[in-house]
Amino acid sequence: MDIWNPWHGCRKYSEGCENCYMYYLDSERDRDGSEIYKVKNNFNLPVKRDRKGNYKVKSGATLHVCLTSDFFLEEADAWRDDVWAMIKEREDVNFIILTKRAERIKDNLPADWGEGYPNVSLRVTAENQRRADERIPILLSVPAADRGVMTAPLIGPVDISEYLATGKISYVIADGENYKGTRPCRYEWVESLRDQCREYDVEFEFYGTGNVFVKDGKTYKICKAYQHVEALRSGLFWPPRDDLYVPVMKKCATCKMRNSCGGCRMCGRCKTR
Repeated sequence: MDIWNPWHGCRKYSEGCENCYMYYLDSERDRDGSEIYKVKNNFNLPVKRDRKGNYKVKSGATLHVCLTSDFFLEEADAWRDDVWAMIKEREDVNFIILTKRAERIKDNLPADWGEGYPNVSLRVTAENQRRADERIPILLSVPAADRGVMTAPLIGPVDISEYLATGKISYVIADGENYKGTRPCRYEWVESLRDQCREYDVEFEFYGTGNVFVKDGKTYKICKAYQHVEALRSGLFWPPRDDLYVPVMKKCATCKMRNSCGGCRMCGRCKTR
């Protein structure tokens, strides 16, 4: 996954933020996750050039924006126009923008947004039914070339069938709570989302189980390195995929399991399912 964080830090905003992974990772470095600042050395990542004058980010790449913050955070208002300008300049790069602050999207789009920049996918987080019903209707009301929903951390059952039925959502992803999170993700919640997406032929990916995963009444404690592997093995994707790689596992001193390649399924070195 290629990531562009033009700013860092955030304010906890809803239930899904309780055990925020960014706060945890910052605390490991003796930093405060609520400190919001512009990332100076990476702010202009999409338009950086090498010594030959070529863009460092190659044409056709996909950048996930603000994974250690929120793109529509109020504290970032002064920086956002510059980011929109870079996104506009790099029409050959795809940008995925995820937010919990759906109510701020409309008023913080660029003046020439029109029906949406063709290289931008707008997505909202919906960690439970309350937030799905709050944010997804707003997302659907905003013009966009592409829209998606991320149910992560999935902390309760979510029914988004009525929103999928509009045909305006192209992608749904589910993931559990990791790092210091202890709220369980349940197999039947993920399966239900997969089935909803299958009914309306919307792409669905189960990315990770989270630390605590419950299936058939049994609770599993799954280390961070193995969560994506277990999600791959679940087969909870739509459409079904036969091109997935399940990473080879090897022992580690602390958790006894570790991805030998960090979970990447693109390099081809891993065993196929």
